[in-house]
Amino acid sequence: MAVEPMRWGVIYNPKAGSKKAQKRWKEIRDYMESRDVQFDYVQSEGFGSVERLARTLANNGYKTIVIVGGDGALNDAVNGIMLSDAPDKSSIALGIIPNGIGNDFAKFWGLDSDDYRRAVDVLIHRRLRKVDVGRFCCFDGEKHESRYFMNAVYIGLGARIVKITNETRRFWGIPLISYLASLFLVAFERKLYRMHLKVNGEHIRGRLMAVAIGSGRGYGLTPSAVPYNGWLDVSLIYRPELRQLISGLWMLQQGRLLNHKTVKPYRSRKITILRAQNAEISLDGRIWQQRHFPIEITIDPEVLTLIIPQ
Repeated sequence: MAVEPMRWGVIYNPKAGSKKAQKRWKEIRDYMESRDVQFDYVQSEGFGSVERLARTLANNGYKTIVIVGGDGALNDAVNGIMLSDAPDKSSIALGIIPNGIGNDFAKFWGLDSDDYRRAVDVLIHRRLRKVDVGRFCCFDGEKHESRYFMNAVYIGLGARIVKITNETRRFWGIPLISYLASLFLVAFERKLYRMHLKVNGEHIRGRLMAVAIGSGRGYGLTPSAVPYNGWLDVSLIYRPELRQLISGLWMLQQGRLLNHKTVKPYRSRKITILRAQNAEISLDGRIWQQRHFPIEITIDPEVLTLIIPQ
């Protein structure tokens, strides 16, 4: 299948919990048409379909793939491209139109889900930048499996918030309320997990509340991380007292979490998770269901091309 070089392949992932999904897409589509954008459009059909659609677009020769969605959908799209059969994956330009409850990676680049027109304009101007992609590898006893992430891997608290948010969203219906409710429940629970990690050759054993490993800022848990320096930032979070927890949440919002007494930061190119007993694990908001250790987390520098603002 021959595709015109400048034609976009657009994947629309409706915002979870929204009753105005088609209206939102119509507004975005009408604006792209008003700007004379040439594009082909597909809509996701549930969990896993974004990855499949992105892989199909990459395999069929699209050189611009645009994801209209949040961090989870972006993660699926990245995996679809990286696991595709495209001969030169770095020649595919990935664009983002934020459209989810979690748009942390898009916000890093100054993109706002309330301003889809600016996001489309950014794609039209087509400023390209090579960015890093995190790699999450494990062996399930039969085969090695790799997954990719743009933002962060969470182990423990952060992943548990993701899991409870996904579950309570079915009940509350409103994503923001679900997130705040899960944050309140989990933060005051302050559950600890027995973990064993290896970072920069140092073995770290103990009871931790959370581990965040970020190529991006990871919703503030790895606030100094940037997706283009070839490094992963690591935040180890030990159990805070209640007063420290309240101050920690405030520092999280201010981007100063690394200054908190219960947080120990590292910077590394390789992290090995040897044990994380009963702890949930998530990649860019996607829960990792398998429980096979060790897990090796590394960084692939500048392997993906991203369309970024001027």
